[in-house]
Amino acid sequence: MERFDALVVGAGPAGSLAAFHLARGGARVLLADKARFPRDKPCGGGITVRAERQLPFSIDPIVEDAVDVFELRLGYGRRFRRRTSEPLIRMTQRRRLDAFLVEQAREAGAEFRDGFRPDDTIGAEVVIGADGANGITGRRAGLDDHVRTVALEGNARVDLERFAGRAWIEFGVVPGGYGWVFPKADHVNVGVGGWRKEGPRLRPHLSRLCREHGIPEATLTDIRGHRLPLRRPGSTAARGRLALVGDAAGLVDPVSGDGIYEAVLSARLAAANALDLLAGRATDFTLYAGELRRRLAVQAAASWRAKTALDRFPRTTFALLQAPLAWRGIESLLRADAEEPADIGGPGGAALRIAETLARMSYLKRGSWSADAGRVAAWTWTSSSRAPSRAAPPTSI
Repeated sequence: MERFDALVVGAGPAGSLAAFHLARGGARVLLADKARFPRDKPCGGGITVRAERQLPFSIDPIVEDAVDVFELRLGYGRRFRRRTSEPLIRMTQRRRLDAFLVEQAREAGAEFRDGFRPDDTIGAEVVIGADGANGITGRRAGLDDHVRTVALEGNARVDLERFAGRAWIEFGVVPGGYGWVFPKADHVNVGVGGWRKEGPRLRPHLSRLCREHGIPEATLTDIRGHRLPLRRPGSTAARGRLALVGDAAGLVDPVSGDGIYEAVLSARLAAANALDLLAGRATDFTLYAGELRRRLAVQAAASWRAKTALDRFPRTTFALLQAPLAWRGIESLLRADAEEPADIGGPGGAALRIAETLARMSYLKRGSWSADAGRVAAWTWTSSSRAPSRAAPPTSI
């Protein structure tokens, strides 16, 4: 049996970054993925300033566009535009991003193997599961109790002048989600996502999105569906010497569907705890799970509430988002000037807190909702304060 200090299963952003940090810390690391690289993954491919600031190196070589204009629309009708002084999101493709991050891990000293089979026998002191929404690591450990939303996306070669430097977000067109058009170097990525029950209707939703933006549906390529795992408050992200990071841990933002920031953060925190384990300063991943909860729990609860408010009171919530001061609050979150909504003061913070009040009203009126939305309302209600409403195990988030 081959033996390593650490085995990282999955070479997406969370896995490659965990391997990078472990190798830089002196550990002997195997980074393994079942796919052959380079490979593509369904993903909008947007990296926020908040996520980029967590990275220990520049991603300039793989950036295809930078977004400083945001076009937000409700129900393909009412709309507003916001321009930022500097780009808030840099666009790439997962095929390029993942290959780039694997190379960073290899240069740091990690060993990488693609085409890795689940029955390959490897011995390791610690294991980090980074094998995504459909991975087996969390499932085998009984740690994959996530809410699943669904998305469908494709790529189209269009007149890029119309879309360069701007991101279109279409609210109120898919229950529990939104539609998007994101620019890349030589095409746009178009997609729709929402509650799991919307799965059978995603193709008609995508067709409508294309029509609204003048994109011939027949020109779409690489059409793929995928699931987005959303973490349930109170569920665990670690057990013993096994930790989950990124999508495998359900660390996707409920309202935006973005998981890159959470992947980058969880990879760094898990690697730090793993190095303590290997040095004998810790016995399990309890420290990782606790720090992850501290860093993400309040933000995740606020995001659940925003998602709930958009679903139940779309017009009112959209009007709040349109307020310039509220937009400044959102911008400060994307820039990491504020770690969570509670850190935003003044009128911008007040507008976001009104949205949270709408979510609580939604909870009280949940009888007309879908089962998914009703459960979300209950979770956001019990997760609405900084302190959990009931005792939770130390390895929970």
